Amino acid sequence: MIRINELSLPLDHSAEELRKAIVNRLGIQDIDLLNFTVFKRSYDARKKNSVILFIYIIDLEARDEPAILARLANDLHVRPAPDTNYYPVGQAPAHLHERPLVVGFGPCGLFAALLLAQMGFKPIVLERGKDVRRRTKDTWALWRKKTLSPESNVQFGEGGAGLFSDGKLYSQIKDPKFYARKVMHEFVRAGAPEEIMYVSKPHIGTFRLTGVVAAMREEIIALGGEVRFESKVTELLIDNDQLEGVVLASGETIRSRHVVLALGHSSRDTFRMLHRQGVFIEAKPFAVGFRIEHPQGMIDRARLGKYAGHPELGAADYKLVHHAKNGRAVYSFCMCPGGTVVAATSEPERVVTNGMSQYSRNERNANAGIVVGINPDQDFPGGPLAGIEFQERLESRAYELGGSDYCAPAQLVGDFIRGVSSTEFGEVEPSYKPGVRLGDLALSLPDYAIEAIREALPAFGKQIRGFDRDDAVLTGIETRTSSPVRITRDAETLQSLNLRGLYPAGEGAGYAGGILSAGVDGIKVAEALAKSLLSDIEKAEMQPSRAAS
Repeated sequence: MIRINELSLPLDHSAEELRKAIVNRLGIQDIDLLNFTVFKRSYDARKKNSVILFIYIIDLEARDEPAILARLANDLHVRPAPDTNYYPVGQAPAHLHERPLVVGFGPCGLFAALLLAQMGFKPIVLERGKDVRRRTKDTWALWRKKTLSPESNVQFGEGGAGLFSDGKLYSQIKDPKFYARKVMHEFVRAGAPEEIMYVSKPHIGTFRLTGVVAAMREEIIALGGEVRFESKVTELLIDNDQLEGVVLASGETIRSRHVVLALGHSSRDTFRMLHRQGVFIEAKPFAVGFRIEHPQGMIDRARLGKYAGHPELGAADYKLVHHAKNGRAVYSFCMCPGGTVVAATSEPERVVTNGMSQYSRNERNANAGIVVGINPDQDFPGGPLAGIEFQERLESRAYELGGSDYCAPAQLVGDFIRGVSSTEFGEVEPSYKPGVRLGDLALSLPDYAIEAIREALPAFGKQIRGFDRDDAVLTGIETRTSSPVRITRDAETLQSLNLRGLYPAGEGAGYAGGILSAGVDGIKVAEALAKSLLSDIEKAEMQPSRAAS
Protein backbone atom coordinates (compact mmCIF):
# COMPACT_ATOMS: atom_id res chain seq x y z
CA MET A 1 0.00 0.00 0.00
CA ILE A 2 1.29 3.45 -0.99
CA ARG A 3 0.28 6.85 0.41
CA ILE A 4 0.36 10.11 -1.57
CA ASN A 5 0.26 13.32 0.48
CA GLU A 6 -0.50 16.83 -0.79
CA LEU A 7 -2.28 15.91 -4.03
CA SER A 8 -4.05 19.09 -5.19
CA LEU A 9 -6.99 19.38 -7.58
CA PRO A 10 -9.45 22.17 -8.45
CA LEU A 11 -12.68 22.34 -6.47
CA ASP A 12 -14.94 21.08 -9.26
CA HIS A 13 -12.79 18.20 -10.48
CA SER A 14 -14.33 14.89 -11.56
CA ALA A 15 -13.65 11.38 -10.24
CA GLU A 16 -11.80 10.62 -13.49
CA GLU A 17 -9.55 13.63 -12.96
CA LEU A 18 -8.66 12.44 -9.48
CA ARG A 19 -7.63 9.03 -10.80
CA LYS A 20 -5.64 10.66 -13.57
CA ALA A 21 -3.84 12.89 -11.07
CA ILE A 22 -2.83 9.83 -9.02
CA VAL A 23 -1.51 8.02 -12.07
CA ASN A 24 0.45 11.07 -13.22
CA ARG A 25 1.82 11.68 -9.75
CA LEU A 26 3.24 8.16 -9.60
CA GLY A 27 4.35 8.10 -13.23
CA ILE A 28 2.54 4.84 -13.97
CA GLN A 29 0.00 3.58 -16.49
CA ASP A 30 -3.68 3.66 -15.60
CA ILE A 31 -3.85 -0.14 -15.73
CA ASP A 32 -1.19 -0.34 -13.01
CA LEU A 33 -3.37 1.51 -10.49
CA LEU A 34 -5.34 -1.33 -8.90
CA ASN A 35 -7.48 0.69 -6.47
CA PHE A 36 -7.36 3.72 -4.20
CA THR A 37 -9.20 5.30 -1.28
CA VAL A 38 -9.33 8.88 -0.03
CA PHE A 39 -7.77 8.92 3.43
CA LYS A 40 -8.26 12.67 3.93
CA ARG A 41 -9.62 15.59 1.93
CA SER A 42 -9.32 19.23 2.93
CA TYR A 43 -9.45 22.49 1.03
CA ASP A 44 -7.21 25.52 0.77
CA ALA A 45 -9.16 28.79 0.79
CA ARG A 46 -6.36 31.14 1.72
CA LYS A 47 -6.66 32.84 -1.66
CA LYS A 48 -10.44 32.88 -1.50
CA ASN A 49 -10.99 34.98 -4.61
CA SER A 50 -8.83 32.75 -6.83
CA VAL A 51 -9.11 28.99 -7.29
CA ILE A 52 -9.94 26.95 -4.18
CA LEU A 53 -8.13 23.64 -4.21
CA PHE A 54 -8.97 20.30 -2.68
CA ILE A 55 -5.94 18.76 -0.97
CA TYR A 56 -5.93 14.96 -0.82
CA ILE A 57 -4.16 12.19 1.05
CA ILE A 58 -4.59 9.03 -1.02
CA ASP A 59 -3.95 5.41 -0.06
CA LEU A 60 -3.61 3.07 -3.02
CA GLU A 61 -2.58 -0.31 -4.33
CA ALA A 62 -0.55 -0.58 -7.54
CA ARG A 63 1.44 -3.11 -9.48
CA ASP A 64 5.08 -3.42 -8.41
CA GLU A 65 4.83 -1.07 -5.45
CA PRO A 66 8.46 -1.63 -4.35
CA ALA A 67 9.66 -0.36 -7.73
CA ILE A 68 7.44 2.74 -7.51
CA LEU A 69 8.63 3.55 -3.99
CA ALA A 70 12.28 3.02 -4.99
CA ARG A 71 11.92 5.31 -8.00
CA LEU A 72 10.23 8.02 -5.87
CA ALA A 73 12.45 7.55 -2.81
CA ASN A 74 13.37 11.25 -2.78
CA ASP A 75 9.73 12.37 -2.98
CA LEU A 76 8.66 13.26 0.57
CA HIS A 77 4.99 13.03 -0.39
CA VAL A 78 5.04 9.43 -1.63
CA ARG A 79 5.65 6.86 1.07
CA PRO A 80 4.44 3.44 2.23
CA ALA A 81 0.97 3.81 3.75
CA PRO A 82 0.86 3.26 7.51
CA ASP A 83 -1.26 0.46 8.96
CA THR A 84 -4.34 2.23 10.37
CA ASN A 85 -6.21 -0.93 11.38
CA TYR A 86 -7.19 -1.41 15.01
CA TYR A 87 -5.93 -4.46 16.92
CA PRO A 88 -7.41 -5.35 20.35
CA VAL A 89 -4.96 -5.72 23.22
CA GLY A 90 -6.56 -8.95 24.42
CA GLN A 91 -9.66 -11.09 24.77
CA ALA A 92 -11.53 -11.97 27.94
CA PRO A 93 -11.73 -15.61 29.03
CA ALA A 94 -15.04 -17.43 28.65
CA HIS A 95 -15.83 -17.27 32.36
CA LEU A 96 -15.44 -13.85 33.97
CA HIS A 97 -15.27 -13.53 37.74
CA GLU A 98 -15.50 -9.74 37.55
CA ARG A 99 -17.20 -7.36 35.16
CA PRO A 100 -15.74 -3.85 34.72
CA LEU A 101 -17.93 -0.84 35.34
CA VAL A 102 -18.17 2.24 33.13
CA VAL A 103 -19.59 5.29 34.90
CA GLY A 104 -20.95 7.76 32.35
CA PHE A 105 -22.21 7.15 28.83
CA GLY A 106 -20.97 10.17 26.91
CA PRO A 107 -18.48 9.72 24.05
CA CYS A 108 -15.71 8.51 26.35
CA GLY A 109 -17.84 6.04 28.29
CA LEU A 110 -19.50 4.89 25.08
CA PHE A 111 -16.19 3.92 23.47
CA ALA A 112 -14.73 2.49 26.67
CA ALA A 113 -17.79 0.25 27.01
CA LEU A 114 -17.83 -0.64 23.32
CA LEU A 115 -14.16 -1.66 23.27
CA LEU A 116 -14.52 -3.67 26.49
CA ALA A 117 -17.57 -5.40 25.03
CA GLN A 118 -15.76 -6.17 21.78
CA MET A 119 -12.96 -7.74 23.82
CA GLY A 120 -15.48 -9.90 25.67
CA PHE A 121 -15.44 -8.22 29.10
CA LYS A 122 -19.22 -7.60 29.26
CA PRO A 123 -19.08 -4.17 30.94
CA ILE A 124 -21.84 -2.69 33.07
CA VAL A 125 -22.53 0.95 32.14
CA LEU A 126 -23.99 3.24 34.80
CA GLU A 127 -25.49 6.44 33.37
CA ARG A 128 -27.23 8.96 35.64
CA GLY A 129 -29.41 10.30 32.83
CA LYS A 130 -31.89 8.75 30.41
CA ASP A 131 -31.66 7.12 26.98
CA VAL A 132 -31.49 9.37 23.91
CA ARG A 133 -35.19 9.27 23.14
CA ARG A 134 -36.40 10.30 26.60
CA ARG A 135 -33.44 12.62 27.09
CA THR A 136 -34.29 14.50 23.89
CA LYS A 137 -37.84 15.02 25.12
CA ASP A 138 -36.57 16.38 28.45
CA THR A 139 -34.10 18.69 26.72
CA TRP A 140 -36.77 20.15 24.47
CA ALA A 141 -38.91 20.78 27.58
CA LEU A 142 -36.31 23.30 28.79
CA TRP A 143 -35.96 24.94 25.39
CA ARG A 144 -39.70 25.20 24.73
CA LYS A 145 -41.36 25.27 28.15
CA LYS A 146 -38.58 26.43 30.52
CA THR A 147 -38.86 23.14 32.43
CA LEU A 148 -35.52 21.71 33.59
CA SER A 149 -34.88 18.04 34.42
CA PRO A 150 -31.64 18.09 36.50
CA GLU A 151 -30.76 14.48 35.66
CA SER A 152 -31.80 14.52 31.98
CA ASN A 153 -30.70 17.50 29.89
CA VAL A 154 -28.00 18.78 27.54
CA GLN A 155 -25.29 17.62 29.94
CA PHE A 156 -26.62 14.34 31.35
CA GLY A 157 -27.90 11.26 29.56
CA GLU A 158 -26.96 8.85 26.81
CA GLY A 159 -24.48 10.49 24.44
CA GLY A 160 -23.25 13.06 26.97
CA ALA A 161 -22.82 16.76 26.25
CA GLY A 162 -21.54 15.94 22.76
CA LEU A 163 -24.98 14.72 21.68
CA PHE A 164 -26.48 18.22 21.65
CA SER A 165 -23.63 19.95 19.82
CA ASP A 166 -22.35 20.25 16.29
CA GLY A 167 -21.25 16.61 16.36
CA LYS A 168 -17.73 17.69 15.42
CA LEU A 169 -15.31 14.82 14.94
CA TYR A 170 -11.95 16.51 14.67
CA SER A 171 -9.21 17.20 17.16
CA GLN A 172 -5.59 18.27 17.39
CA ILE A 173 -4.55 15.42 19.66
CA LYS A 174 -1.51 13.31 18.81
CA ASP A 175 -2.73 9.94 17.58
CA PRO A 176 0.17 7.68 16.56
CA LYS A 177 -1.93 4.52 16.91
CA PHE A 178 -4.82 5.87 14.77
CA TYR A 179 -7.40 5.49 17.53
CA ALA A 180 -9.37 8.33 15.95
CA ARG A 181 -9.73 6.13 12.88
CA LYS A 182 -11.29 3.45 15.08
CA VAL A 183 -13.73 6.03 16.48
CA MET A 184 -14.76 7.11 12.99
CA HIS A 185 -15.09 3.52 11.81
CA GLU A 186 -17.43 2.62 14.67
CA PHE A 187 -19.56 5.70 14.03
CA VAL A 188 -19.91 4.76 10.36
CA ARG A 189 -20.80 1.16 11.25
CA ALA A 190 -23.52 2.58 13.50
CA GLY A 191 -25.02 4.72 10.74
CA ALA A 192 -22.95 7.91 10.45
CA PRO A 193 -22.24 9.17 6.90
CA GLU A 194 -19.17 7.52 5.35
CA GLU A 195 -17.68 10.89 4.45
CA ILE A 196 -16.58 11.40 8.06
CA MET A 197 -13.77 8.95 7.32
CA TYR A 198 -12.05 11.38 4.95
CA VAL A 199 -13.30 14.99 5.12
CA SER A 200 -10.96 17.27 7.04
CA LYS A 201 -13.53 18.58 9.51
CA PRO A 202 -16.12 15.82 9.83
CA HIS A 203 -19.35 16.27 11.74
CA ILE A 204 -22.54 14.27 12.23
CA GLY A 205 -25.03 16.71 13.73
CA THR A 206 -27.37 16.16 16.65
CA PHE A 207 -30.30 14.38 14.99
CA ARG A 208 -28.07 11.84 13.22
CA LEU A 209 -25.88 11.38 16.27
CA THR A 210 -28.83 10.28 18.41
CA GLY A 211 -29.47 7.28 16.14
CA VAL A 212 -25.77 6.44 15.94
CA VAL A 213 -25.38 6.42 19.72
CA ALA A 214 -28.46 4.23 20.19
CA ALA A 215 -27.13 1.72 17.64
CA MET A 216 -23.78 1.53 19.45
CA ARG A 217 -25.58 0.93 22.73
CA GLU A 218 -27.41 -2.00 21.17
CA GLU A 219 -24.12 -3.51 20.03
CA ILE A 220 -22.72 -3.29 23.56
CA ILE A 221 -25.79 -5.13 24.85
CA ALA A 222 -25.62 -7.72 22.07
CA LEU A 223 -22.02 -8.48 23.07
CA GLY A 224 -23.03 -9.20 26.65
CA GLY A 225 -22.71 -5.72 28.14
CA GLU A 226 -25.38 -3.99 30.20
CA VAL A 227 -26.46 -0.34 30.09
CA ARG A 228 -28.34 1.01 33.10
CA PHE A 229 -29.94 4.43 32.80
CA GLU A 230 -31.00 6.60 35.76
CA SER A 231 -28.23 4.94 37.77
CA LYS A 232 -26.30 7.69 39.51
CA VAL A 233 -23.13 6.76 41.40
CA THR A 234 -23.09 8.49 44.79
CA GLU A 235 -20.28 6.73 46.64
CA LEU A 236 -17.15 4.67 46.05
CA LEU A 237 -16.34 1.53 48.03
CA ILE A 238 -12.68 1.76 49.01
CA ASP A 239 -10.51 -0.66 50.98
CA ASN A 240 -6.85 0.15 51.61
CA ASP A 241 -6.53 2.44 48.57
CA GLN A 242 -8.17 -0.17 46.32
CA LEU A 243 -11.52 0.50 44.68
CA GLU A 244 -13.95 -2.33 45.42
CA GLY A 245 -17.15 -1.05 43.84
CA VAL A 246 -19.73 1.73 43.79
CA VAL A 247 -22.98 2.65 45.51
CA LEU A 248 -25.91 4.03 43.51
CA ALA A 249 -28.44 6.68 44.54
CA SER A 250 -30.95 3.85 44.89
CA GLY A 251 -28.78 2.26 47.58
CA GLU A 252 -27.68 -0.64 45.38
CA THR A 253 -24.05 -1.74 45.67
CA ILE A 254 -22.19 -3.04 42.60
CA ARG A 255 -18.83 -4.72 43.18
CA SER A 256 -15.91 -4.32 40.81
CA ARG A 257 -12.21 -3.57 41.20
CA HIS A 258 -11.98 -2.03 37.71
CA VAL A 259 -14.06 1.12 37.10
CA VAL A 260 -13.86 3.61 34.23
CA LEU A 261 -14.89 7.04 35.48
CA ALA A 262 -16.06 8.77 32.30
CA LEU A 263 -17.73 11.82 33.81
CA GLY A 264 -18.79 14.86 31.84
CA HIS A 265 -17.46 18.30 32.69
CA SER A 266 -20.72 19.17 34.48
CA SER A 267 -20.74 16.34 37.05
CA ARG A 268 -20.15 18.75 39.88
CA ASP A 269 -21.84 16.68 42.58
CA THR A 270 -19.70 13.69 41.62
CA PHE A 271 -16.53 15.78 41.69
CA ARG A 272 -17.45 16.84 45.21
CA MET A 273 -18.08 13.23 46.23
CA LEU A 274 -14.69 12.17 44.87
CA HIS A 275 -12.96 15.00 46.70
CA ARG A 276 -14.78 14.13 49.92
CA GLN A 277 -13.64 10.51 49.62
CA GLY A 278 -10.03 11.51 49.12
CA VAL A 279 -9.54 10.86 45.39
CA PHE A 280 -6.75 13.09 44.12
CA ILE A 281 -8.16 16.04 42.15
CA GLU A 282 -6.53 19.28 41.05
CA ALA A 283 -7.84 22.49 39.55
CA LYS A 284 -7.15 23.11 35.86
CA PRO A 285 -7.58 26.04 33.45
CA PHE A 286 -10.79 26.53 31.48
CA ALA A 287 -12.51 29.50 29.82
CA VAL A 288 -15.64 31.62 30.13
CA GLY A 289 -17.37 34.05 27.81
CA PHE A 290 -20.36 34.47 25.49
CA ARG A 291 -21.89 32.99 22.35
CA ILE A 292 -21.70 35.30 19.33
CA GLU A 293 -24.05 35.08 16.34
CA HIS A 294 -23.70 36.41 12.79
CA PRO A 295 -25.53 35.66 9.55
CA GLN A 296 -23.97 32.48 8.16
CA GLY A 297 -23.93 34.06 4.71
CA MET A 298 -21.66 36.83 6.01
CA ILE A 299 -19.18 34.25 7.36
CA ASP A 300 -19.34 32.30 4.08
CA ARG A 301 -18.52 35.38 2.01
CA ALA A 302 -15.72 36.45 4.33
CA ARG A 303 -14.10 33.01 4.36
CA LEU A 304 -14.84 31.66 0.86
CA GLY A 305 -15.24 34.76 -1.32
CA LYS A 306 -16.92 33.99 -4.64
CA TYR A 307 -17.18 30.32 -3.66
CA ALA A 308 -19.56 31.06 -0.78
CA GLY A 309 -22.47 28.66 -0.89
CA HIS A 310 -20.68 26.06 -3.01
CA PRO A 311 -22.26 22.66 -2.17
CA GLU A 312 -18.87 20.94 -1.92
CA LEU A 313 -17.70 23.40 0.72
CA GLY A 314 -20.81 23.79 2.85
CA ALA A 315 -21.13 26.39 5.59
CA ALA A 316 -17.82 28.07 6.41
CA ASP A 317 -16.28 28.05 9.86
CA TYR A 318 -13.54 30.06 11.56
CA LYS A 319 -10.99 29.90 14.34
CA LEU A 320 -9.79 33.10 15.99
CA VAL A 321 -7.46 34.08 18.80
CA HIS A 322 -6.38 37.43 20.30
CA HIS A 323 -3.90 38.14 23.06
CA ALA A 324 -5.26 41.12 24.97
CA LYS A 325 -3.18 43.85 26.57
CA ASN A 326 -4.21 42.70 30.05
CA GLY A 327 -2.52 39.36 29.42
CA ARG A 328 -5.68 37.39 28.70
CA ALA A 329 -6.14 35.11 25.70
CA VAL A 330 -9.50 35.49 23.93
CA TYR A 331 -10.44 32.85 21.38
CA SER A 332 -13.34 31.35 19.46
CA PHE A 333 -14.59 28.05 20.82
CA CYS A 334 -16.81 25.30 19.43
CA MET A 335 -17.79 27.21 16.29
CA CYS A 336 -21.12 25.94 14.91
CA PRO A 337 -21.74 26.84 11.25
CA GLY A 338 -25.42 27.19 10.35
CA GLY A 339 -26.47 26.31 13.87
CA THR A 340 -28.23 27.57 16.97
CA VAL A 341 -27.36 28.69 20.49
CA VAL A 342 -28.93 26.38 23.06
CA ALA A 343 -29.69 26.35 26.76
CA ALA A 344 -27.20 23.97 28.36
CA THR A 345 -27.68 24.20 32.10
CA SER A 346 -28.00 21.07 34.20
CA GLU A 347 -28.80 22.85 37.46
CA PRO A 348 -31.85 24.83 38.62
CA GLU A 349 -31.72 28.61 38.51
CA ARG A 350 -28.58 28.81 36.39
CA VAL A 351 -28.04 29.82 32.76
CA VAL A 352 -25.43 28.23 30.51
CA THR A 353 -25.14 28.48 26.72
CA ASN A 354 -23.69 26.14 24.11
CA GLY A 355 -23.79 25.79 20.34
CA MET A 356 -25.49 23.11 18.25
CA SER A 357 -25.78 22.28 14.54
CA GLN A 358 -27.56 19.66 12.52
CA TYR A 359 -25.81 17.68 9.80
CA SER A 360 -27.13 20.07 7.12
CA ARG A 361 -25.81 23.17 8.91
CA ASN A 362 -28.45 25.21 7.13
CA GLU A 363 -29.77 27.46 9.90
CA ARG A 364 -29.60 31.20 9.32
CA ASN A 365 -26.90 32.05 11.87
CA ALA A 366 -23.33 31.03 12.59
CA ASN A 367 -22.40 30.93 16.26
CA ALA A 368 -19.30 30.37 18.37
CA GLY A 369 -18.13 30.86 21.88
CA ILE A 370 -15.93 33.93 22.39
CA VAL A 371 -14.17 33.02 25.58
CA VAL A 372 -11.39 34.17 27.89
CA GLY A 373 -8.85 31.84 29.43
CA ILE A 374 -9.14 31.37 33.20
CA ASN A 375 -6.17 30.39 35.37
CA PRO A 376 -7.20 28.87 38.72
CA ASP A 377 -4.00 29.87 40.52
CA GLN A 378 -4.46 33.49 39.45
CA ASP A 379 -8.23 33.93 39.38
CA PHE A 380 -9.65 31.87 42.23
CA PRO A 381 -7.07 30.21 44.46
CA GLY A 382 -8.75 28.09 47.08
CA GLY A 383 -8.48 24.40 46.36
CA PRO A 384 -9.35 21.97 43.58
CA LEU A 385 -13.09 22.75 43.59
CA ALA A 386 -12.76 26.54 43.47
CA GLY A 387 -13.28 26.58 39.69
CA ILE A 388 -16.63 24.83 40.08
CA GLU A 389 -17.74 27.44 42.61
CA PHE A 390 -16.56 30.21 40.26
CA GLN A 391 -18.66 28.77 37.41
CA GLU A 392 -21.70 28.40 39.65
CA ARG A 393 -21.57 32.04 40.73
CA LEU A 394 -21.40 33.24 37.12
CA GLU A 395 -24.26 30.98 36.00
CA SER A 396 -26.49 32.08 38.86
CA ARG A 397 -25.81 35.72 37.98
CA ALA A 398 -26.66 35.06 34.33
CA TYR A 399 -29.96 33.49 35.42
CA GLU A 400 -30.84 36.70 37.28
CA LEU A 401 -29.78 38.94 34.38
CA GLY A 402 -31.91 36.88 32.00
CA GLY A 403 -35.04 37.40 34.08
CA SER A 404 -34.87 34.33 36.36
CA ASP A 405 -36.82 32.07 34.00
CA TYR A 406 -34.01 30.43 31.98
CA CYS A 407 -33.97 33.16 29.36
CA ALA A 408 -30.41 34.34 28.73
CA PRO A 409 -28.95 37.85 28.97
CA ALA A 410 -27.88 39.27 25.61
CA GLN A 411 -26.36 42.39 24.07
CA LEU A 412 -25.51 43.68 20.62
CA VAL A 413 -21.81 43.68 19.83
CA GLY A 414 -21.70 47.41 19.08
CA ASP A 415 -23.36 48.27 22.38
CA PHE A 416 -21.08 45.86 24.25
CA ILE A 417 -17.96 47.49 22.80
CA ARG A 418 -19.28 50.96 23.63
CA GLY A 419 -20.39 49.92 27.11
CA VAL A 420 -24.11 50.76 26.80
CA SER A 421 -27.13 48.53 27.34
CA SER A 422 -28.96 47.16 24.31
CA THR A 423 -32.68 47.80 23.84
CA GLU A 424 -33.55 46.39 20.40
CA PHE A 425 -32.22 43.94 17.81
CA GLY A 426 -30.92 44.71 14.35
CA GLU A 427 -30.75 42.29 11.42
CA VAL A 428 -29.31 39.44 13.46
CA GLU A 429 -31.98 37.55 15.38
CA PRO A 430 -30.75 35.44 18.30
CA SER A 431 -31.51 31.74 18.11
CA TYR A 432 -31.29 30.88 21.83
CA LYS A 433 -34.30 29.09 23.24
CA PRO A 434 -36.23 29.68 25.47
CA GLY A 435 -35.34 33.30 24.65
CA VAL A 436 -33.09 36.25 25.49
CA ARG A 437 -33.43 39.56 27.30
CA LEU A 438 -31.33 42.49 26.14
CA GLY A 439 -29.24 44.41 28.62
CA ASP A 440 -25.63 44.90 29.69
CA LEU A 441 -23.41 41.80 29.62
CA ALA A 442 -20.63 43.65 31.44
CA LEU A 443 -22.50 42.66 34.62
CA SER A 444 -22.14 38.93 33.90
CA LEU A 445 -18.36 38.33 33.88
CA PRO A 446 -15.33 39.61 35.80
CA ASP A 447 -13.94 42.96 34.64
CA TYR A 448 -10.77 41.42 33.18
CA ALA A 449 -12.86 39.16 30.94
CA ILE A 450 -15.08 42.00 29.72
CA GLU A 451 -12.03 44.18 29.03
CA ALA A 452 -10.32 41.43 27.03
CA ILE A 453 -13.40 40.58 24.93
CA ARG A 454 -14.07 44.26 24.17
CA GLU A 455 -10.54 44.51 22.84
CA ALA A 456 -10.72 41.25 20.92
CA LEU A 457 -13.91 41.81 18.94
CA PRO A 458 -12.58 44.70 16.78
CA ALA A 459 -9.37 42.71 16.27
CA PHE A 460 -11.44 39.77 15.02
CA GLY A 461 -13.27 42.20 12.74
CA LYS A 462 -9.97 42.85 10.96
CA GLN A 463 -9.61 39.11 10.28
CA ILE A 464 -13.24 38.46 9.29
CA ARG A 465 -14.98 41.46 7.80
CA GLY A 466 -18.16 42.22 9.72
CA PHE A 467 -17.30 40.14 12.76
CA ASP A 468 -17.62 43.22 15.00
CA ARG A 469 -20.71 44.55 13.22
CA ASP A 470 -22.96 46.54 15.53
CA ASP A 471 -25.96 44.19 15.36
CA ALA A 472 -24.17 40.88 15.88
CA VAL A 473 -25.56 39.31 19.05
CA LEU A 474 -23.73 38.18 22.17
CA THR A 475 -25.63 35.75 24.41
CA GLY A 476 -24.45 34.93 27.92
CA ILE A 477 -22.92 32.97 29.30
CA GLU A 478 -20.56 30.23 28.17
CA THR A 479 -18.90 28.65 31.21
CA ARG A 480 -18.57 24.94 30.52
CA THR A 481 -15.92 25.01 27.84
CA SER A 482 -14.01 22.24 29.60
CA SER A 483 -13.74 20.61 32.99
CA PRO A 484 -12.53 22.90 35.80
CA VAL A 485 -10.78 19.94 37.44
CA ARG A 486 -8.43 17.11 36.53
CA ILE A 487 -8.79 13.74 38.24
CA THR A 488 -5.10 13.02 37.86
CA ARG A 489 -4.03 9.56 36.73
CA ASP A 490 -0.80 7.63 36.35
CA ALA A 491 0.66 8.09 32.86
CA GLU A 492 1.38 4.38 32.39
CA THR A 493 -1.50 2.52 34.05
CA LEU A 494 -4.09 5.32 33.54
CA GLN A 495 -5.36 4.66 37.08
CA SER A 496 -5.98 7.32 39.72
CA LEU A 497 -2.81 8.45 41.45
CA ASN A 498 -4.08 7.31 44.83
CA LEU A 499 -6.92 4.84 44.17
CA ARG A 500 -6.11 1.57 42.41
CA GLY A 501 -8.81 0.32 40.08
CA LEU A 502 -10.24 3.77 39.26
CA TYR A 503 -9.63 4.89 35.66
CA PRO A 504 -10.44 8.62 35.27
CA ALA A 505 -11.21 9.30 31.62
CA GLY A 506 -12.56 11.76 29.12
CA GLU A 507 -13.56 15.39 29.35
CA GLY A 508 -14.78 15.51 32.94
CA ALA A 509 -11.53 13.99 34.19
CA GLY A 510 -9.57 16.61 32.26
CA TYR A 511 -8.18 14.34 29.53
CA ALA A 512 -10.27 15.26 26.49
CA GLY A 513 -12.04 18.16 24.83
CA GLY A 514 -14.74 17.17 22.37
CA ILE A 515 -16.32 14.02 20.96
CA LEU A 516 -13.31 12.66 19.08
CA SER A 517 -10.68 13.14 21.77
CA ALA A 518 -13.11 11.76 24.38
CA GLY A 519 -13.72 8.67 22.26
CA VAL A 520 -10.00 8.17 21.79
CA ASP A 521 -9.42 8.47 25.53
CA GLY A 522 -12.15 5.91 26.11
CA ILE A 523 -10.28 3.46 23.90
CA LYS A 524 -7.00 4.09 25.71
CA VAL A 525 -8.55 3.56 29.12
CA ALA A 526 -10.43 0.45 27.98
CA GLU A 527 -7.14 -1.03 26.81
CA ALA A 528 -5.37 -0.19 30.07
CA LEU A 529 -8.22 -1.68 32.10
CA ALA A 530 -8.31 -4.82 29.94
CA LYS A 531 -4.58 -5.39 30.43
CA SER A 532 -4.91 -4.99 34.19
CA LEU A 533 -7.93 -7.28 34.40
CA LEU A 534 -6.25 -9.96 32.28
CA SER A 535 -3.17 -9.72 34.48
CA ASP A 536 -5.31 -10.19 37.61
CA ILE A 537 -7.01 -13.21 36.04
CA GLU A 538 -3.66 -14.74 35.14
CA LYS A 539 -2.34 -14.25 38.67
CA ALA A 540 -5.47 -15.77 40.19
CA GLU A 541 -5.21 -18.83 37.94
CA MET A 542 -1.57 -19.34 38.90
CA GLN A 543 -2.16 -19.30 42.67
CA PRO A 544 -3.60 -22.86 43.03
CA SER A 545 -0.77 -24.40 41.00
CA ARG A 546 1.80 -22.57 43.13
CA ALA A 547 0.13 -23.80 46.30
CA ALA A 548 0.13 -27.38 44.97
CA SER A 549 3.82 -27.23 44.14
